[in-house]
Amino acid sequence: MKDFLSIDNCSKDYLLELLQLSLDLKKIYKSGGRDTCLTGKSLAMLFEKPSLRTRISFQVAMTNLGGASVYIKPEDVGGIGKREPIKDMARVLNGYVDGIMARTFEHNTVVELAEYANIPVINALTDYSHPCQAMADIQTIKEHFGSIEGKKIAYIGDGNNVARSLAFVCAKLGMQIAIASPENYELDEASIKRANGISSGSTVQLRSPADAVKNADVIYTDTWTSMGQEEEKQKRIDDFAGYQVNSALVSIAPSHVKIMHCLPAYRGLEITDEVVESSSSVIFDEAENRLHFQRALLKNLME
Repeated sequence: MKDFLSIDNCSKDYLLELLQLSLDLKKIYKSGGRDTCLTGKSLAMLFEKPSLRTRISFQVAMTNLGGASVYIKPEDVGGIGKREPIKDMARVLNGYVDGIMARTFEHNTVVELAEYANIPVINALTDYSHPCQAMADIQTIKEHFGSIEGKKIAYIGDGNNVARSLAFVCAKLGMQIAIASPENYELDEASIKRANGISSGSTVQLRSPADAVKNADVIYTDTWTSMGQEEEKQKRIDDFAGYQVNSALVSIAPSHVKIMHCLPAYRGLEITDEVVESSSSVIFDEAENRLHFQRALLKNLME
């Protein structure tokens, strides 16, 4: 594949290939080895939304592979798609760098960049999709359980970009996801239909968190208020009452359950400090795997 924009665009075999490459490279780097396959190559990193994990993990991954990265904030270019069309920006960058990573609000921004650039374009997050996060999550599950086939994720919270990417990856890789959301915050019906079209019954939308975590191997949550939704914060806190991942909810799940969160976590809101710090939490393994998966992705697309 030339680009990595959404899990939905990827075949099962390609996802498994990336997953195995990530595991292999992680082992190499953890043992002190190196793979400098991107020596002399550069990655443009376009950011409309700031991020700790996305920026650092991609920048370190490029450095690990022998390449360089260029961090571009919206104000550096007069706003992405504002001072000049996205298609013009794509073709200009095409002549300067060897790959583009974009973290944006509109999903169409990365789609248009990919359409007009001949170099690889990576979706590092849009309001629609967060494929790099979903793949790092699957890697974490595989590492802790040994396999992913048949594993069930209970996703508690907003039916957002993370929930959507997890639904698609579960459908592609023989897993299940039960999403528990309050009214008006469910994952959209089109995405559920698409996921279940790939693998029948792989995605279920529920109202009750307790029902979702029954027989779950993983309990997953995300912030209730994402970037761009700050004006809705208090309303969302009110609406998500009863959807906190706490010890009482975890106790309903099997004893082997693992706790995941894509971060940043607002302790005391969507998840308690006690659960984040519990022995069941693999949240920081999950965060580290962003680096390992993205290193593999960059190697796959840009070598």
